[in-house]
Amino acid sequence: MQKINRQDAKLMTGNEACAEAAIVAGMRFFAGYPITPSSEIAEVLSRRLPQEKGVFIQMEDELASMAAIIAASLTGVKSMTATSGPGFSLMQENIGYASMAEVPCVIVSVQRGGPSTGLPTLPSQADVMQSRWGTHGDHPIIVVTPSTVRETFDWTIKAFNFAERFRVPVVVLLDEIIAHITEKIIFPKEEEIKIIERKRTKETPETYLPYKYTDSDIPLFADFGSGYRYNVTGLSHDETGFPTNDPKKIDNLYRRLNQKIERYKNEIIEFKTEFLEDAEICVVAYGSSARSTYRAIRQTREAGIKVGIFQIFTIWPFPYEELAKVSHHIKKFIVPEMNLGQIAHEVSCATRCDVIKVNRVDGGLITPDEILERIKHVSV
Repeated sequence: MQKINRQDAKLMTGNEACAEAAIVAGMRFFAGYPITPSSEIAEVLSRRLPQEKGVFIQMEDELASMAAIIAASLTGVKSMTATSGPGFSLMQENIGYASMAEVPCVIVSVQRGGPSTGLPTLPSQADVMQSRWGTHGDHPIIVVTPSTVRETFDWTIKAFNFAERFRVPVVVLLDEIIAHITEKIIFPKEEEIKIIERKRTKETPETYLPYKYTDSDIPLFADFGSGYRYNVTGLSHDETGFPTNDPKKIDNLYRRLNQKIERYKNEIIEFKTEFLEDAEICVVAYGSSARSTYRAIRQTREAGIKVGIFQIFTIWPFPYEELAKVSHHIKKFIVPEMNLGQIAHEVSCATRCDVIKVNRVDGGLITPDEILERIKHVSV
């Protein structure tokens, strides 16, 4: 893959757009292990990163991959890995470590059918809950999910911005369809792209506290190798980074870790709505299922059925309050997804309205006709 002139229109897959976006965001370290259907991300970056004076390492497995990007990030380098279901499962312990140690990094998970080895080459959306609760304990994490190649480019950059700003691991949750579909993409102009860098301390190495409380709830960073030496642990720790059993300090730590996402959730949560002004039925969709939803809604609108879409871009934190507001004038919600109802459950919690599921777990895409049929049935 040649270096892209980002002013041109290109035909690209979602995986290719994800890799290119990571470069644009400033990612210069990738560690990963090949796994279908994410392998093209690693293949592209194995060529592109050396061109950008970055580092690509194929690790021995996914556990080591996650550990490597944590270590790279601690030196101040933006880092990323990419995987799919079984590999994502193996990364969970170190994702928890990154959450506890507040190490910014990006994990791209391209969903395929599961559990276990499952359906390696077929799509799924069944890792929604794993992306939020795969690692144990109350922990901070952000999960984003695009539905087009251009959205994949944009949201990969946003994922790095979230990671750097909030010092958390961020998951880009694709699915096999988005990863492998080829679409025309017109890249944004350079001045239209916002890049956020992590805030670094101005303290001296002698006075620096790596987990010092700040007004923002986000500690200031110091790069390993720049004269700063401090302890990083997965244990409960105080402001020095060393373990503590002090109940008050432990409570303060856990609450701050989660508060830094809850506090800024209105700046993190993003969604898109269409045709909801007069809608009686709302389809809540994400990822590749949103593509089929748009087609179905246009057809039902032509037939005079009042239906709209609520497309989710940030799955976690989940837009509970935003959906609750929509539910005031909606009679029914429909949730199409390639699982048995993971997001449908959250919609039920948010709206307390009737939620109708449209599910497939056979490795097939939910088609516009399947959604159209359910809309017509509900509208009778």
